[in-house]
Amino acid sequence: MSDLFRPPAPRPLTPIRSLIRVLRQGDGDLLSLVPIDAYTKPCTWLGYSRRSILLVNDLKLVREVLTDPLEIFPKNDLMAGALEPLVGDSVFVSSGATWRRQRAMIDPAFSHMRINRAFPSMRDAVVDYATLLDRRAGTGEYFSLDLAMSELTADVICRTVFSTKLGSETARDVFEAFAEFEDSVANVNLRELIFGKPWSDVRQPENVLAACERIRRHIGDLIDPRLVGESEQPDDIVSELIAARDPEGGKGFSRKELIDQLGVFFLAGHETTASALTWVFYILSQHPETTVRMRDEIDRVVGAGPVEFKHVKQLAFIRNVFRETLRLYPPITFIPRVAAEATQIGDFKVKKGAMIMISPWTSHRNRELWQNADCFDPDRDEEGVLLSFGLGPRVCIGAAFSTIESGLILAELVRRYDFEVKSPENVRPVSRLTTRPAREIQCRVSLREPLAKTA
Repeated sequence: MSDLFRPPAPRPLTPIRSLIRVLRQGDGDLLSLVPIDAYTKPCTWLGYSRRSILLVNDLKLVREVLTDPLEIFPKNDLMAGALEPLVGDSVFVSSGATWRRQRAMIDPAFSHMRINRAFPSMRDAVVDYATLLDRRAGTGEYFSLDLAMSELTADVICRTVFSTKLGSETARDVFEAFAEFEDSVANVNLRELIFGKPWSDVRQPENVLAACERIRRHIGDLIDPRLVGESEQPDDIVSELIAARDPEGGKGFSRKELIDQLGVFFLAGHETTASALTWVFYILSQHPETTVRMRDEIDRVVGAGPVEFKHVKQLAFIRNVFRETLRLYPPITFIPRVAAEATQIGDFKVKKGAMIMISPWTSHRNRELWQNADCFDPDRDEEGVLLSFGLGPRVCIGAAFSTIESGLILAELVRRYDFEVKSPENVRPVSRLTTRPAREIQCRVSLREPLAKTA
């Protein structure tokens, strides 16, 4: 369909032309490096490297790798090494029995009931942030859309996890240190990717190590009064984790393990959602028809009052918009694994140490799986499988939390504001820690009219 909107994405090229493009851009962007075969074939080798990299798109094979019943595809060593200074051996990078123990203890903290209880804190954060956007609407100033979504989702995490507003000195320092970690961490180094040996040490810059130390110190300061009973225990996710016990041995998390797991919540709990919301508001700025339909649904379901937990679950079109944005811009662009032993994936023989790359980006844009794969279409009737939150037993523990949070943010902000992006033609996605714009998107907001209806 010619009238469908195609938001920005690299045009697939041959392997050689893709490599030349990345070298010309100079930013090591993996999205620009992915060759055209990755968007059409069920499995393909990615270029030439010392350890070999197999990209898997076939959903049956993807499920086999991510489900991993024989535990031969642990988290990739490059990713684990990059994230270890912040999250240690947490649920995000651990494998085997350690992962199973951690997951069993953490799951209750993100149950449906827990998210329902956390919802008022989510809403307070969104409403407070709207006060800032009201001021910006009054001045017409441009601001970073990326940073705005990061600040908002970080505040949600602070309030629901620690019962602390982001505006507090400690929470703000944690946020700023985490931003420095994201900007500098060697998530995927192209030289190591191509020439490195499997299971080599990943060296982080000193500023990254210092930022991680600051984050972990502040997290420790936030939980220490809880551990010694010096303060009343709020009903939040930290309290849930402190009370969690191993179903087999009955032991709780140690202090270090608590800090590891809470580091994950900052990593996955605000940055991935912020990435997705950045792209939603960019798309809405370029596709006003979708904004009109979202507002019609919000007005019908919510009316002029506050958005409640029950409303978010009834906003079907908003959920479709978010889902379609996750398809086009999955927050985690690549889900890397490593072959712990020689094996076979489909028709491909895989040597020990080979990198197995599951790519939500290429799977979601595979022309064999999706019609008009590069186009934004919130009315899709295809039942394609989304990998945005992973698949199998290691599916993202915060998927339901993120979906409710995003539905709330979209409902509250879309009904209040119009978003206008500066120089939209220059927006380009890249793969960093998440799927982010190559440069921050500058935007401004104006109040929707009539304001009385959206108060």
